[in-house]
Amino acid sequence: MPQRISAQQLIAVTGTSRFPHVIDVRRHDVFTNAGKRIAGSVWRDHMKTSEWLHEFADGRQIVVSCAHGHNVSEIAAARLAVAGAAVAVLEGGFDAYEAAGGVTVAANPGVTVDAGPSIWVTRERPKIDRVACPWLIRRFIDPHAIFHFVVAEWVLDVAEEIQAIPYDIDGVLYSHRGEDCSFDTLIAEFGLSHPPLDHLARIVRGADTARLDLEPEAAGLLAVSLGLSATEDDDLAQLEKGMILYDALYGWCRHARQETHNWPVKA
Repeated sequence: MPQRISAQQLIAVTGTSRFPHVIDVRRHDVFTNAGKRIAGSVWRDHMKTSEWLHEFADGRQIVVSCAHGHNVSEIAAARLAVAGAAVAVLEGGFDAYEAAGGVTVAANPGVTVDAGPSIWVTRERPKIDRVACPWLIRRFIDPHAIFHFVVAEWVLDVAEEIQAIPYDIDGVLYSHRGEDCSFDTLIAEFGLSHPPLDHLARIVRGADTARLDLEPEAAGLLAVSLGLSATEDDDLAQLEKGMILYDALYGWCRHARQETHNWPVKA
């Protein structure tokens, strides 16, 4: 019998580096017509597990989720277990996850998660938005997304030639809108309704648009981001370090806003 994981257990690690490989195995027409999925999940055919299992062979657990946690998930889990994968079935499937208040992500033209990673490109030497956006994408939209940083004047040319999605430059879909920054735009475009993300977005917006009064933490994010950019020459290495930074900020927004430092310690 395959292992089981509850919606509450999955929700507890949503948006974190501890999130398992969540594979949406709803039949493709059901998946497409639903228009939304579990945040951080990707879609694969439950009858073709042998074709895609290698994509997720990094030691992390695989969780399969169909619409209701019934036969489609059971088929996928059985096939994966025979192949030696550490797999669990999401109890109640997508419906149970959504009913429990789990974060969902809306389908969006041009960003597919059913045939390999999405590819994104932006300006080199990232500071705030160009690191925050990849964090958001990898944690909630496409966990396998690939990012490229190039000279600003060539972003659109590179995007067209390699079929990548440009972001955080003028004139593209995923960029600043009015007083909002690209991080805000991604949240809106992908229907990410999640209060901790809304709080984090205000911090990012304040730091990225020189409105440090929006949130007290904006000044700290600005300082850390500029310092990271100044001391790390490799943009991709900076991104990986930035992932840790945004994991911590998201964790604070979600769990630790009321916590205070306790020094000096009382006897």
